[in-house]
Amino acid sequence: MSRTFPPIGRQRALQGGTAALVVLGILLWWLRPWAEEPPSGTVTISTGTRAGVYHEYGELLSNAIDKDMPDLRVRLLTTAGSQENVSDVATGKADFAIAAADAIATYKLDNSPGADRLRGVARLYDDYVQLVVSPDSDIHSVADLRGKRVAIGLPNSGVRLIANGVLKAAGIDPEKDITPASDGIDTGPRRLGRGLDAFFWSGGLPTDGLSRVAKTSASAFRFVPIDARLVAKLHEQGGATRYYRATKMPESAYPTIQRGEPVPTLAVSNVLITRSDLDPRLTEWLTRTVIDSRDGIGRSVHSAQLVDVRTAIYTDPLQLHAGAQRYYQSVKP
Repeated sequence: MSRTFPPIGRQRALQGGTAALVVLGILLWWLRPWAEEPPSGTVTISTGTRAGVYHEYGELLSNAIDKDMPDLRVRLLTTAGSQENVSDVATGKADFAIAAADAIATYKLDNSPGADRLRGVARLYDDYVQLVVSPDSDIHSVADLRGKRVAIGLPNSGVRLIANGVLKAAGIDPEKDITPASDGIDTGPRRLGRGLDAFFWSGGLPTDGLSRVAKTSASAFRFVPIDARLVAKLHEQGGATRYYRATKMPESAYPTIQRGEPVPTLAVSNVLITRSDLDPRLTEWLTRTVIDSRDGIGRSVHSAQLVDVRTAIYTDPLQLHAGAQRYYQSVKP
């Protein structure tokens, strides 16, 4: 015996059709833009010195981009660091770059060319200031640097910006009270005791340039603490110094050197930046790659393990790029 069903009314049919369209819309939103053809062309990313974390992160991110967007060519620029990177992006020399928040804020406060076009893509990880001396050095505080030969980083680097601020907070004029040098992480470690008494470095933990030296000897170098009182004095300088926070370098950063002891210092967040005129679709895809590649990159760059979609959106002092914002909205729980 066949069973008959009552006819579906017009209202119910319309309701069913509307529900289906809603479901379809949600599905299309979820799939977009990853169901589309990946972006193509060429992008340029400014990184940093070859022995630093920026450059290593940039190389690994480039590999991840190649997998997600095989038709997109990535050019990596080796640079002095944050200050140069901000300028590169703002003036169009680069499309993306990694830069510390203090360098970004300084560029904006100075009303430098293109500052109003800068946008954030993702907050990445924190840089830690590392003041390094020989193990037998008589330098035990920042104040002890007076009269010494001190590397304060390359011109236009984030290291130099922070080092100058720290020295001033300790009452030391970087131009008069020390013999300044421009060594970075690539040359500073091997010049300790051979033309340098100390050098500043600011980078993610651990920095490969220091890790390699630490592996050669458990007494290869020593860290000088930068205590919270000095950071408080640094904040009194105003401006971009509000992006510095007092913290401690964990004992796990360089275990053979620190021997279970954390080191008081200061940290500043790093941001992946771009410009407002960059294609939103490209930026959306790249933001996704940054988040999805965290674990893969983090196996080599330990600080990258801290990249997280819940904190990546906080790109202060920059507002999010429209493409990055679109990505975060698409994965919002």
